[in-house]
Amino acid sequence: MKQVIVVNQALNLPPGKLAAQVAHAAVGGLLRAPREQQIGWLDVGMPKVVLRCESEAALLALADEAEAAGLPVMLIRDAGRTVVEAGTPTCVGIGPADILKIDAITGTLKLVR
Repeated sequence: MKQVIVVNQALNLPPGKLAAQVAHAAVGGLLRAPREQQIGWLDVGMPKVVLRCESEAALLALADEAEAAGLPVMLIRDAGRTVVEAGTPTCVGIGPADILKIDAITGTLKLVR
């Protein structure tokens, strides 16, 4: 079990904003997962990885692909109070779910830098 958060790197979010958006996606993904997946993920220490994609279009495509695969998905759209316009997709939380199912969708992405 693991969770992956994918960030739209094109936005070049400041570190604090990035951390807040990733936290939203992590919590949202957890709440969207079935109870048994929530418990299983908590029991193994809540492993998560933060990855990047290069555009809004890529982020939305990943969210659609994960949803089509039956994975818990939480697409975060910013409220627009600070850095980006309201409704801007900043990141997506995928999982917690089976590692192989998540890696089939996100396995080629790079870590956030």
